[in-house]
Amino acid sequence: MKGKVKIKEVKHVTKSDRAIDLTGFQMQDELNPKIWDENQKMEPEVRKTLLKIADDYFEGLELPGVDIEDITMTGSLANFNWSQYSDVDLHIVIDHSEVPVDPSLVEDFLKTKSTAWNDSHDIKIYGFDIEIYVQDMNEEHVSTGVYSVLRNEWVIHPEKKPIKVDDKNVKLKSERIMDSIDALYDEMQDSKNYDDVVEKSDKIKDKIKKMRQAGLDAKGEFSVENMVFKVLRRNGMLERLSDIKTVAYDKSVTLESMRYLYKNILK
Repeated sequence: MKGKVKIKEVKHVTKSDRAIDLTGFQMQDELNPKIWDENQKMEPEVRKTLLKIADDYFEGLELPGVDIEDITMTGSLANFNWSQYSDVDLHIVIDHSEVPVDPSLVEDFLKTKSTAWNDSHDIKIYGFDIEIYVQDMNEEHVSTGVYSVLRNEWVIHPEKKPIKVDDKNVKLKSERIMDSIDALYDEMQDSKNYDDVVEKSDKIKDKIKKMRQAGLDAKGEFSVENMVFKVLRRNGMLERLSDIKTVAYDKSVTLESMRYLYKNILK
């Protein structure tokens, strides 16, 4: 191959991008009126669009013998705590045991497919991004608002309750994780051992995932840990972490890096 492959640069996150904005975590007086009618039923055009997106996505998975058990919408747009930062969390519910993939690999397979779709499409409904997730019908899903788009009815009807967020601890935990991400970026800039950076990025991502799940299991959507996850997603730090891993990997497999690895580490 002639020419050089241009390496994607890591997204630069300025100090202001690290700002922790908690103003969006407030209870609204009503469900989003663009998504829901006065009877809290999903607007027909919204429902029609979501069903088409879910069907098109599922067909693309090419999973013979696997049926859709339900198509649901969850998250803040299925609740009273929606804001300008909200996503349309669209879940396709199936039985994972029917997926013709090694059982130990099913979850990773489906997550990889969802991530690839979410990254390659920019579909919005009234300005809200759509995030697709394939959910196991036996998976416990922690949410105070779940709507069956398929059946056009509430599975869990949301209630308007006061939200109490531990602002101090959310800010503290967010700062610590952001420090780790920025430190990893600096390490990638200063070190040529890019494999180590890739491994560390995976560890940080796994830590965030486990932290969030622990918070959801213990105290639900408004736990400190889930709020931290939302902060990192909103201010671009999760995207920054993914970019760091991508660039580190790309650099790790360049000819120059392989020569450095062999000469200094594998000799």
